[in-house]
Amino acid sequence: MKKICLMKNTIQEYAWGSHTAIADLVGNQSPSTKPQAELWMGAHPKAPSLVKYDDKWLSLLELIKQFPADILGKDVAAKFDNKLPYLFKVLAASKPLSIQAHPSIKQAKQGFERENRLKIPLDSPNRNYKDENHKPECICALTPFLALYGFRKISEIISLMEKICLKVLYKELNNLKRQPNSEGMKSFFRSLITINGRIKKQIIEHAITNAQKLSEDNPGFKWMINLYKKYPDDMGIFAPILLNLISLKPGQAIFLPSGELHAYLDGLGIELMANSDNVLRGGLTKKHIDVPELLNVLNFEETNVNILLSQKDKDCEGIYHSMAEEFVLSVISDEKNISYTSPEKRSVEIILCTDGKASITDISINENILLKKGTSVIIPSSVNKYRIEGKATLYKASVPV
Repeated sequence: MKKICLMKNTIQEYAWGSHTAIADLVGNQSPSTKPQAELWMGAHPKAPSLVKYDDKWLSLLELIKQFPADILGKDVAAKFDNKLPYLFKVLAASKPLSIQAHPSIKQAKQGFERENRLKIPLDSPNRNYKDENHKPECICALTPFLALYGFRKISEIISLMEKICLKVLYKELNNLKRQPNSEGMKSFFRSLITINGRIKKQIIEHAITNAQKLSEDNPGFKWMINLYKKYPDDMGIFAPILLNLISLKPGQAIFLPSGELHAYLDGLGIELMANSDNVLRGGLTKKHIDVPELLNVLNFEETNVNILLSQKDKDCEGIYHSMAEEFVLSVISDEKNISYTSPEKRSVEIILCTDGKASITDISINENILLKKGTSVIIPSSVNKYRIEGKATLYKASVPV
């Protein structure tokens, strides 16, 4: 496989998705019948993309098995065991996602092997580990995008919690004051998330009553109230005052390494991650929650949020630099017209057009494809050089070389 190919991608229908955002992007009927949460571009076994090759729509997963070096490049194929190392998504949240974290690669391998030994089916709703991979990820806002990410400063958590929960969580907050570090935060979080029965109901009702009085003072309290309306008996409603509340403008991004507790609240974004579906949930969901395993993978250090902006390279390309070995996210755009020529040394790439129109041309064979809103293509490593011209916004997933 040595040519640029069009892609067809699976839309995942989850309850928190949007009826319009993905449908409008790809040109489907809008509003959609069911909420559409994610558009998957890649070769994950759960939902591999189809690729138009030799006038047939074929699974990208199978094509990579057939032509690993051509598609991935020799170095990437060798490093990642003949597998596409990333999964590219459009994520559309019209309701908050569960609070969750992703394991490290060591934790993922151990967890996957453990659950295999226990003979838990891969498609079981009670399974934590669907594969052996970690899942660092980058989310870039296409619209204003709200997220929760990483624990706030402990002094800030204590201050906010005392305003709404001092009477009912006096002992737990005092313990955190005496041990204001990651171990103290772990103990406090464990105490909070494992409270059950009548005491749990009492704490939630007390906190919400006070949050309603203070909702104009802090957006964290407003979000607590919003979450309470959907999840009235879930301790996950405290997430907006435990975690950093982030508002991304279009074009801004954040990188999430393994172990960081997070939740996406609202908005449309481009998401790029290691090719994994491992999620450990802690609340705000009807799906499987495994608190002991979540506590095992979480980072309880205070998190300083680093907002990523694309760093202009050349030829209209802006790169979102992160620590990931599996992927690089970039955006190709220009206020006037795009004139972009790919470097000769490059990895397998997937490009999605989110706005406008442009043509992508394989320079060696002078063959071009029209890229319009919602169109995606895969560019194998074996394509020598390509050129993009037009007026459009294009997001690109690639592997560092």
